[in-house]
Amino acid sequence: MFIRLNILFFHSTVIYHLLSLLSERPPHLLSLLSERPPMAAANHSPSSPYSCGKDSGPVIPTTSLVTFLERIQETAFQTYERSKFDHKDFIDLSLKFDLSTTVKAFDEISKTENGSVSTKDFEEFIGKWFKSAGEDLVYVEPMDFETEPHGFLPKVENPEVRAWALEVHGLWKKLSREVSSSVHDHPELHTLLPLPVPGMIPGSRFREVYYWDSYWVIRGLLASKMHETAKAIVTNLISLLDTYGYVLNGARAYYTNRSQPPLLSAMVYEIYNRTGDVDLVKKALPALLKEYQFWNSEIHTMIIHDAENCNHSLNRYYAMWNKPRPEASAIDKRFASKFLNVNEKQKFYRELASTAESGWDFSTRWMRNPSEFTSLSTTTILPVDLNAFILRMELDIAFFAKIVGEDAIAEDFLTASHTRKKAFNSVFWNENMGQWVDYWLNYGAEPKEPQTWEAQNQNQNVFASNFVPLWIDLFNSDTPLVEKVTRSLQSSGLLCAAGIATSLTNSGHQWDFPNGWAPIQHMIVEGLWRSASIEARKVARDIAERWIRANYVAYKKTGTMHEKYNVEKCGEYGAGGIYRPQVSVGRMEWC
Repeated sequence: MFIRLNILFFHSTVIYHLLSLLSERPPHLLSLLSERPPMAAANHSPSSPYSCGKDSGPVIPTTSLVTFLERIQETAFQTYERSKFDHKDFIDLSLKFDLSTTVKAFDEISKTENGSVSTKDFEEFIGKWFKSAGEDLVYVEPMDFETEPHGFLPKVENPEVRAWALEVHGLWKKLSREVSSSVHDHPELHTLLPLPVPGMIPGSRFREVYYWDSYWVIRGLLASKMHETAKAIVTNLISLLDTYGYVLNGARAYYTNRSQPPLLSAMVYEIYNRTGDVDLVKKALPALLKEYQFWNSEIHTMIIHDAENCNHSLNRYYAMWNKPRPEASAIDKRFASKFLNVNEKQKFYRELASTAESGWDFSTRWMRNPSEFTSLSTTTILPVDLNAFILRMELDIAFFAKIVGEDAIAEDFLTASHTRKKAFNSVFWNENMGQWVDYWLNYGAEPKEPQTWEAQNQNQNVFASNFVPLWIDLFNSDTPLVEKVTRSLQSSGLLCAAGIATSLTNSGHQWDFPNGWAPIQHMIVEGLWRSASIEARKVARDIAERWIRANYVAYKKTGTMHEKYNVEKCGEYGAGGIYRPQVSVGRMEWC
């Protein structure tokens, strides 16, 4: 199995950053804003069945090839033992011949009543009619890779740690890919989407560009002085945005029905902050305005009427899909088998896809009943981190507009950021907890109908996402606020021997306890470190040291880095989820 090298980069990217972050402080976007947020006060949400109402949301149709590959995946599921089966391997296959001929040949294979075929017949068919998953990508030498770049992590003096960082840096060469000419010339034979320039892939079962992972990949590339490769990633994401109207979850035909946490503006900001490339800003600004419009479209926005008689427009995840996710179709169908009618199944499938859009797939955070996976209700939640990312987008767009002389746009987005900041205080902030928390919507509510804010609809369970707003300069610049949130983090139960746990619930899902993920460590550590609070900066350093130590110990034991770690035990990688734990992924590279 092709290793997910970019997992290494996800964590190693974060490693790069944590090795250097504690000695650097990038300029704030806060020069655009100065006022301090007032804080509001605030218990948990009502439950609701899928049986209420009909699923009438939008659906983006998929391709005939994806539909056929779902049949192949189902046959593989019936043919192989579960332990030897990765559903994604079969949806990523490309055709050697045209689709109709391949479908005809498949229909002629002898099958049992449950749809399985003999392993021999199935493997012969796959070998004859398909190219292996991953063959539609071609290795390309990174244009700006150097074995030891000048000025690489200058503050890291320990020779052993520096040698480790350089080993991690060397993995960029293994992850560089471009889309094959066949994808451009015969897109109907592939689920991989054409992209204009080479870039970095995560690796292993993740053979395509992913959206929010790319932010941490870019941070790692910038640490490695690979500025042109970082810009190329943004170019590819803008290409997807221009084609589809939003940045896809990933560059596959089966991902066209959803996005992922919107961090494109943050990517552009980091590159600009390092390079001063005004042309990149000029190219990106129209695309970012389009993305902002997507996230503020009717399906993604809900209105909350607060105690002070103000309406707040806030955002949610909402995938444009109500069928099994093609990349996990066989498994999704089995989960949905408990539902009795088509409408219930469609609602559940939309919740699955919307949870995947969040990047937190899966976690009890999204479940009405934490012990029941099929109670996923992501579309009825206003997630605090998603709204923090959109607040960051508003600030970034204002910053970029000012750079290129679009003063009216800058003013509009500064106003929008002020408005959203007030919403954070009214809707998400919980004074007793000292955290920002997700808000549960009343089930069945329509986007155009304001809902009255209720304290009981705040999700008072502790998740690492409750602390993500610290990453935004509007919040980390408020020292009293930061110190209150820091004390809350310290007493939350999330801080463990090897880093920050994702939640306090050991559910077996990969975005729950005891797993820790690189993006969470990075955003919280960077937010604490950017503050003026001595205590917050001490906590940031302590978390960074724990995380770096855990990554290093695991690397020495296993020879690689891992997608997630067990934060209870230093050097032990994480588990859980519907696929096998992955190693060496790009977003790690910068943490």
